[in-house]
Amino acid sequence: MWYVYIIRSTAFPDQEYVGASADLRQRIADHNAGKSTHTAKFMPWELIWYCAFPDKLKALAFEKYLKSHSGRAFTKKRLV
Repeated sequence: MWYVYIIRSTAFPDQEYVGASADLRQRIADHNAGKSTHTAKFMPWELIWYCAFPDKLKALAFEKYLKSHSGRAFTKKRLV
């Protein structure tokens, strides 16, 4: 399984990050350990939403959509 997820900074609540991973628990731990350059300055992070996909390509396509302008609007209106 692949997961698309949204995390929110607890220190900076206006900061959210969308990502995809085959190992969601490890990926969240990596974000909170500062191992991602894009999220290190806004630690700590909490998981606010995720969705499982049966294959990598579908997960990556949905992640790409959520990072688009219309995907961000969808996220604000429907997911979080």
